[in-house]
Amino acid sequence: MSDLYQEILVKRNTPVSDQIKKFGLIALTVFCFLGGLTIQPWFLVAGLGMAVVCYFVVPRFDLEYEYLYVNGELDIDKIMNKQKRKRCASYNIDQLEILAPSNSGELDRFRRKQDIKIKDYTSLDPKVPSYTLVFNQDKGQELLKLELNQAVVNDIRRTAPRKVVKD
Repeated sequence: MSDLYQEILVKRNTPVSDQIKKFGLIALTVFCFLGGLTIQPWFLVAGLGMAVVCYFVVPRFDLEYEYLYVNGELDIDKIMNKQKRKRCASYNIDQLEILAPSNSGELDRFRRKQDIKIKDYTSLDPKVPSYTLVFNQDKGQELLKLELNQAVVNDIRRTAPRKVVKD
């Protein structure tokens, strides 16, 4: 049995709504500082508070996801602003219910469920093909959208052939 180790790095495209939020936070901070210098001094305190908020919130808009697949174990990390890493989730392929292309009709029964958790770890680029994985977890089922490469899909197909829907 050969060991498979794959790292996949996915840069998330910033949605327009997040770009607006980022611009709004920065504009409000600048407005507070300018208001503190020209209108009322207490605006400076609000500007300092907004600067602290911007320091912690703005880097969260620049996201990358790293998938690490090692012999049936899938770890997903979120990298914020290319500086801070946070583990999002870990999965074992033994708990996999189904793996299919995201546009597959085999996934309709899972998409209709009300109690399933949906997590999207893709770049949000409609041109890039993605796969949907459904895992049975302790707290219920989770539906993941990932941009896996063919080597990982083939390895999962090799270890769990009945759980993988072909393209």
